[in-house]
Amino acid sequence: MTRGKLKLYIGSAPGVGKTYKMLADARILTLEGKDVVIGLIETHGRKETAEMVGQLEQVPLLEVVYKEKVFLEVNVDAIIARHPDIVLIDELAHTNAPGSERKKRYQDVAALLDAGINVYSAVNIQHFESLLFKVKEVTGVEVRERIPDPFLGEADEILLVDVTPQTLRERLEQGKIYKKEKIEQSLNSFFSLQNLASLRELSLRQVADEVDDQVYQSRLLIEKDPATLQERILVCIQLNDNARKLIYRGFRMASRLKAELYVLTILPAAENQLNAKQKEVLAMVRESGSLFGAEVLIRIQGERSIAQAITAAAKHHRITQIVIGQSARTRWQEIRRGSIINEIMRHVRGIDIQIVSDDLER
Repeated sequence: MTRGKLKLYIGSAPGVGKTYKMLADARILTLEGKDVVIGLIETHGRKETAEMVGQLEQVPLLEVVYKEKVFLEVNVDAIIARHPDIVLIDELAHTNAPGSERKKRYQDVAALLDAGINVYSAVNIQHFESLLFKVKEVTGVEVRERIPDPFLGEADEILLVDVTPQTLRERLEQGKIYKKEKIEQSLNSFFSLQNLASLRELSLRQVADEVDDQVYQSRLLIEKDPATLQERILVCIQLNDNARKLIYRGFRMASRLKAELYVLTILPAAENQLNAKQKEVLAMVRESGSLFGAEVLIRIQGERSIAQAITAAAKHHRITQIVIGQSARTRWQEIRRGSIINEIMRHVRGIDIQIVSDDLER
């Protein structure tokens, strides 16, 4: 069976018109004779979006009962049984109700693609996993519903739905995005001009990077030149709260450079001797590594210094760039025992070292 094709409508913020554009395209396709159905559309009470649904066929939603409440989710089995040419699935980053067959909506979409159905879906840029810290830095909001970045790479077509920050604020003021009681607060927080401009820049850059990556992969298939795969990034982490930030930074670098990604953690002792916090961070490291397609390297320090362990891994895997946090040693420890970073630099040649500031107080 031929896998279905995925088209993503990406925007910088709610209200840019992703769902409206997706529905408009669907109506044109039906006029051209394509069999298009709605799997799930969120109008958010917007009149123009609701009107755009028109006469498009809607597959009945699946009712999921949880704690005596009924939740409506995408009915994957019904869509597969109907087997249209194209199905529209809104709110790609949505988390399904407990008791659903799959945890996340993007996993529902993957199941439909595997069944040979083409999917059109919409999502805002802030929902991509690797942008978690960048979005929080820009907006002050930690986005909880997220999509792994490799899913973006599965898209056969990406359409950036873009409007200026000024236009988006005008839509908000006119009540076209949120209800009246949320307008003033939104204008002064998430929808501030600075936030919207930063999110717009993020979305433009992310989509451009993805298009570049697809062109690169196409050329690689044609040229089959192994010399183009020389960049290898090693992210070195400690078992603390800064670990996730470092992994995300490394992934962003690897994505831009089309590099192989390795994540190294040096354990102070065997895993069964770690405390609860250290075990929790180690589990996160493994999960994030899998999420981003990285090779996770777990080493026990033993008799070696941390710098020696990092150097050994860098040489073995022919690393070209190392990403490391500020040394966890205090200034007094560095005077007595030396800087980890300086020790690494003494033992490796031709490797760039990127030092990322810690969020932790030392």
